[in-house]
Amino acid sequence: MSERLRIVVQGASGRMGQAVLALLAEHPRFQLAAAMVSTTSSSLGRPLGPAWPGLVYRADWSGLSAFDLVIDFSGPAGFESAVNEAERHGAALVTGTTGLDAAAQARLDQAAQRIAVFHAANFSLGVAILGRLLAQAARALPDWDLEIVEAHHRRKEDAPSGTALALGRQAAHARGVKLDEVAVYAREGRCGPRTDGEIGFAVVRGGGIVGEHQALLIGPAERIELAHRADDRSIFARGAVTAADWLSLQAPGRYGMEELVADRGT
Repeated sequence: MSERLRIVVQGASGRMGQAVLALLAEHPRFQLAAAMVSTTSSSLGRPLGPAWPGLVYRADWSGLSAFDLVIDFSGPAGFESAVNEAERHGAALVTGTTGLDAAAQARLDQAAQRIAVFHAANFSLGVAILGRLLAQAARALPDWDLEIVEAHHRRKEDAPSGTALALGRQAAHARGVKLDEVAVYAREGRCGPRTDGEIGFAVVRGGGIVGEHQALLIGPAERIELAHRADDRSIFARGAVTAADWLSLQAPGRYGMEELVADRGT
């Protein structure tokens, strides 16, 4: 790779994309190659501003010169083009697009055979540590009830959040089961008593909540509460840029916050 990494940001007009662009402008290793948006974006064709003279928001990947890495915070269509173009150019890929189905996850696995791929539902270092603590507690207390509660802003489209699901998977794995076999996503009416081993999810949507996740392990006459609250969206953008910096030094493969945290010696 070149001394300064050429970065393409997919989903550049969104809140996360804007936060990433602001950080890239101050990063000594990165140079912005392109800011990609959807064909229906109101930002399409507009200049990015003084930090990136001569660059405009674009939707067409054709004509792009070589780039080293793609940072993707988009939707399903944007995610697909980000993976395809990163693989075609031999560029690394950092994606924080959430709500990925099994086919999308399989596509990441396929791309990881040729390029370095980093996917995370949440780029917060604090959330990564929360996942580790939850896995440890779930393993040590296999008979305790486990509930995961998450809260986000009113505009969030997927539920439960990708982070909540990732926490559930970590806890389920620690207990030697698959999340699909024990997850309960809705309770309404006379649904009967709680089944042993369930991992329940509850969702709150409202206002401008950046992101809150709480895991409750509830035993007889006592409980443990593990929680993380994000006060500013910039923590996720900083995490994504940190992941991009780290990923640029990795061999082809599939990576996530677990590997990043472990490499930092945490």
